[in-house]
Amino acid sequence: MKILLVEDEPTLSQNIRQALEAEHMLVDYVFDGALAERFFKNNYDCIILDINLPGKNGLELCRSFRAIDKHTPVLLLTAFDELEDKVKGFEAGADDYLTKPFFMKELVLRIQSLNKRALQTTSGRQEQAVISFDDIRIDLHQKKVFRQEQEILLTPREYQILYRLMENPGELVSKATLMEDIWGQSVGMNTNTIEVYINFLRNKIDKPFGKSSIKTKIGYGYYIQ
Repeated sequence: MKILLVEDEPTLSQNIRQALEAEHMLVDYVFDGALAERFFKNNYDCIILDINLPGKNGLELCRSFRAIDKHTPVLLLTAFDELEDKVKGFEAGADDYLTKPFFMKELVLRIQSLNKRALQTTSGRQEQAVISFDDIRIDLHQKKVFRQEQEILLTPREYQILYRLMENPGELVSKATLMEDIWGQSVGMNTNTIEVYINFLRNKIDKPFGKSSIKTKIGYGYYIQ
Protein backbone atom coordinates (compact mmCIF):
# COMPACT_ATOMS: atom_id res chain seq x y z
CA MET A 1 0.00 0.00 0.00
CA LYS A 2 1.11 3.55 -0.75
CA ILE A 3 0.10 6.23 1.75
CA LEU A 4 0.23 10.03 1.70
CA LEU A 5 0.68 11.45 5.21
CA VAL A 6 0.09 15.17 5.76
CA GLU A 7 1.03 15.99 9.36
CA ASP A 8 3.03 18.93 10.73
CA GLU A 9 3.98 17.52 14.16
CA PRO A 10 7.48 16.05 13.64
CA THR A 11 7.37 13.46 16.43
CA LEU A 12 3.88 12.23 15.58
CA SER A 13 4.61 12.06 11.86
CA GLN A 14 7.79 10.07 12.52
CA ASN A 15 5.90 7.63 14.77
CA ILE A 16 3.18 7.19 12.14
CA ARG A 17 5.70 6.59 9.37
CA GLN A 18 7.55 4.01 11.44
CA ALA A 19 4.31 2.20 12.31
CA LEU A 20 3.13 2.10 8.69
CA GLU A 21 6.49 1.14 7.26
CA ALA A 22 6.63 -1.71 9.81
CA GLU A 23 3.49 -2.98 8.05
CA HIS A 24 5.29 -2.76 4.68
CA MET A 25 3.47 0.38 3.57
CA LEU A 26 5.17 3.05 1.50
CA VAL A 27 4.72 6.51 2.98
CA ASP A 28 5.09 9.92 1.34
CA TYR A 29 5.29 12.61 4.01
CA VAL A 30 4.31 16.29 3.74
CA PHE A 31 4.23 18.79 6.62
CA ASP A 32 2.53 21.73 4.88
CA GLY A 33 -1.05 21.85 3.60
CA ALA A 34 -0.32 24.05 0.61
CA LEU A 35 2.54 21.78 -0.45
CA ALA A 36 0.41 18.65 -0.05
CA GLU A 37 -1.80 19.52 -3.03
CA ARG A 38 1.15 18.93 -5.36
CA PHE A 39 1.10 15.26 -4.32
CA PHE A 40 -2.56 14.68 -5.14
CA LYS A 41 -1.76 13.80 -8.75
CA ASN A 42 0.08 10.69 -7.53
CA ASN A 43 -1.75 7.42 -6.95
CA TYR A 44 -2.24 6.47 -3.30
CA ASP A 45 -4.20 3.77 -1.50
CA CYS A 46 -5.05 6.10 1.39
CA ILE A 47 -4.62 9.78 2.32
CA ILE A 48 -4.04 10.73 5.98
CA LEU A 49 -4.72 14.40 6.73
CA ASP A 50 -4.25 16.28 9.97
CA ILE A 51 -6.94 18.95 10.30
CA ASN A 52 -4.72 21.68 11.77
CA LEU A 53 -2.01 22.33 9.20
CA PRO A 54 0.01 25.36 8.10
CA GLY A 55 -0.74 26.71 4.64
CA LYS A 56 -4.06 24.90 4.18
CA ASN A 57 -6.05 22.94 6.74
CA GLY A 58 -7.10 19.32 6.37
CA LEU A 59 -10.74 20.08 5.60
CA GLU A 60 -9.77 22.36 2.71
CA LEU A 61 -7.32 19.74 1.45
CA CYS A 62 -9.95 17.03 1.63
CA ARG A 63 -12.35 19.09 -0.47
CA SER A 64 -9.61 19.80 -3.02
CA PHE A 65 -8.71 16.12 -3.20
CA ARG A 66 -12.32 15.04 -3.63
CA ALA A 67 -12.63 17.42 -6.60
CA ILE A 68 -10.15 15.22 -8.49
CA ASP A 69 -10.56 11.84 -6.78
CA LYS A 70 -13.90 10.52 -5.49
CA HIS A 71 -12.81 7.08 -4.37
CA THR A 72 -9.41 6.95 -2.63
CA PRO A 73 -10.04 6.70 1.15
CA VAL A 74 -9.27 9.77 3.26
CA LEU A 75 -8.62 9.50 7.00
CA LEU A 76 -8.62 12.68 9.11
CA LEU A 77 -6.56 13.16 12.25
CA THR A 78 -8.19 15.59 14.67
CA ALA A 79 -7.57 16.90 18.16
CA PHE A 80 -11.32 17.31 18.64
CA ASP A 81 -13.97 14.72 19.48
CA GLU A 82 -17.10 16.81 18.93
CA LEU A 83 -19.81 15.52 16.61
CA GLU A 84 -19.87 18.86 14.75
CA ASP A 85 -16.18 18.51 13.86
CA LYS A 86 -16.76 14.98 12.62
CA VAL A 87 -19.72 16.11 10.52
CA LYS A 88 -17.56 18.83 8.92
CA GLY A 89 -14.98 16.18 8.07
CA PHE A 90 -17.54 13.87 6.48
CA GLU A 91 -19.07 16.77 4.55
CA ALA A 92 -15.61 17.56 3.19
CA GLY A 93 -15.43 14.02 1.82
CA ALA A 94 -13.50 12.14 4.50
CA ASP A 95 -14.17 8.44 5.02
CA ASP A 96 -13.03 8.12 8.62
CA TYR A 97 -11.34 10.00 11.44
CA LEU A 98 -9.09 9.37 14.43
CA THR A 99 -9.03 11.59 17.50
CA LYS A 100 -5.63 12.33 19.02
CA PRO A 101 -4.07 10.72 20.95
CA PHE A 102 -4.51 7.30 19.35
CA PHE A 103 -2.77 3.93 19.27
CA MET A 104 -0.68 3.27 16.17
CA LYS A 105 -2.21 -0.20 15.91
CA GLU A 106 -5.66 1.35 15.60
CA LEU A 107 -4.42 3.65 12.82
CA VAL A 108 -3.01 0.64 10.94
CA LEU A 109 -6.28 -1.30 11.36
CA ARG A 110 -8.35 1.62 10.10
CA ILE A 111 -6.16 2.09 7.03
CA GLN A 112 -6.34 -1.62 6.24
CA SER A 113 -10.10 -1.61 6.67
CA LEU A 114 -10.56 1.46 4.46
CA ASN A 115 -8.39 -0.07 1.76
CA LYS A 116 -10.21 -3.40 1.93
CA ARG A 117 -13.61 -1.75 1.56
CA ALA A 118 -12.39 0.41 -1.31
CA LEU A 119 -11.09 -2.66 -3.15
CA GLN A 120 -14.34 -4.56 -2.56
CA THR A 121 -16.37 -1.65 -3.90
CA THR A 122 -14.15 -1.44 -6.97
CA SER A 123 -14.12 -5.17 -7.74
CA GLY A 124 -17.65 -6.09 -6.66
CA ARG A 125 -20.23 -6.99 -9.27
CA GLN A 126 -18.00 -6.21 -12.23
CA GLU A 127 -20.29 -8.31 -14.43
CA GLN A 128 -23.20 -5.94 -13.75
CA ALA A 129 -23.00 -2.44 -15.19
CA VAL A 130 -25.99 -0.82 -13.46
CA ILE A 131 -28.33 -1.31 -10.53
CA SER A 132 -31.48 0.76 -10.26
CA PHE A 133 -34.52 1.36 -8.12
CA ASP A 134 -37.44 3.61 -9.05
CA ASP A 135 -35.75 6.58 -10.79
CA ILE A 136 -32.38 6.09 -9.04
CA ARG A 137 -29.58 4.52 -11.06
CA ILE A 138 -26.05 3.54 -10.05
CA ASP A 139 -23.42 3.11 -12.77
CA LEU A 140 -21.17 0.55 -11.10
CA HIS A 141 -18.29 0.90 -13.54
CA GLN A 142 -18.01 4.67 -13.30
CA LYS A 143 -19.21 4.84 -9.67
CA LYS A 144 -21.80 7.46 -10.58
CA VAL A 145 -25.31 7.96 -9.20
CA PHE A 146 -28.24 9.44 -11.10
CA ARG A 147 -31.81 10.33 -10.19
CA GLN A 148 -34.20 11.34 -12.94
CA GLU A 149 -31.08 11.24 -15.16
CA GLN A 150 -29.46 13.99 -13.08
CA GLU A 151 -26.05 13.07 -11.69
CA ILE A 152 -25.74 13.27 -7.91
CA LEU A 153 -22.27 13.70 -6.43
CA LEU A 154 -21.74 11.43 -3.45
CA THR A 155 -18.75 10.82 -1.20
CA PRO A 156 -17.36 7.26 -1.19
CA ARG A 157 -19.13 6.38 2.06
CA GLU A 158 -22.45 7.85 0.89
CA TYR A 159 -22.08 5.83 -2.30
CA GLN A 160 -21.41 2.61 -0.38
CA ILE A 161 -24.41 3.07 1.91
CA LEU A 162 -26.74 3.79 -1.01
CA TYR A 163 -25.34 0.80 -2.90
CA ARG A 164 -25.95 -1.44 0.14
CA LEU A 165 -29.57 -0.26 0.44
CA MET A 166 -30.23 -0.65 -3.28
CA GLU A 167 -28.81 -4.17 -3.51
CA ASN A 168 -32.12 -5.49 -2.16
CA PRO A 169 -34.82 -2.79 -2.16
CA GLY A 170 -37.19 -3.12 0.77
CA GLU A 171 -34.68 -5.11 2.84
CA LEU A 172 -34.20 -3.68 6.33
CA VAL A 173 -30.49 -3.04 6.97
CA SER A 174 -29.47 -2.40 10.57
CA LYS A 175 -26.97 0.25 11.63
CA ALA A 176 -24.69 -2.49 12.91
CA THR A 177 -24.78 -4.24 9.52
CA LEU A 178 -23.97 -1.01 7.69
CA MET A 179 -21.04 -0.32 10.01
CA GLU A 180 -19.68 -3.84 9.60
CA ASP A 181 -20.19 -3.99 5.83
CA ILE A 182 -18.68 -0.56 5.14
CA TRP A 183 -16.22 0.18 7.95
CA GLY A 184 -15.33 -3.37 8.93
CA GLN A 185 -15.42 -5.29 12.18
CA SER A 186 -12.03 -4.08 13.37
CA VAL A 187 -13.04 -0.42 13.53
CA GLY A 188 -15.17 0.83 16.40
CA MET A 189 -17.73 3.33 15.15
CA ASN A 190 -20.58 5.15 16.88
CA THR A 191 -24.07 4.66 15.43
CA ASN A 192 -24.28 8.47 15.18
CA THR A 193 -21.91 8.17 12.23
CA ILE A 194 -24.49 6.16 10.27
CA GLU A 195 -27.24 8.63 11.18
CA VAL A 196 -25.09 11.50 9.88
CA TYR A 197 -24.48 9.74 6.57
CA ILE A 198 -28.14 8.81 6.13
CA ASN A 199 -29.01 12.47 6.63
CA PHE A 200 -26.41 13.46 4.01
CA LEU A 201 -27.90 10.93 1.57
CA ARG A 202 -31.45 12.14 2.09
CA ASN A 203 -30.37 15.73 1.46
CA LYS A 204 -28.83 14.68 -1.86
CA ILE A 205 -31.00 11.77 -3.04
CA ASP A 206 -34.50 12.59 -1.75
CA LYS A 207 -35.10 16.22 -0.79
CA PRO A 208 -34.11 17.92 -4.09
CA PHE A 209 -36.53 15.62 -5.92
CA GLY A 210 -39.42 15.79 -3.47
CA LYS A 211 -38.97 12.10 -2.66
CA SER A 212 -38.76 10.01 0.50
CA SER A 213 -37.10 6.81 -0.68
CA ILE A 214 -34.74 6.18 2.24
CA LYS A 215 -36.89 4.99 5.13
CA THR A 216 -36.13 4.55 8.83
CA LYS A 217 -37.54 1.80 11.01
CA ILE A 218 -36.89 3.22 14.46
CA GLY A 219 -34.79 0.93 16.59
CA TYR A 220 -33.94 -1.36 13.64
CA GLY A 221 -32.30 0.41 10.71
CA TYR A 222 -32.92 1.65 7.19
CA TYR A 223 -34.36 0.48 3.88
CA ILE A 224 -35.17 1.95 0.49
CA GLN A 225 -38.72 1.92 -0.82
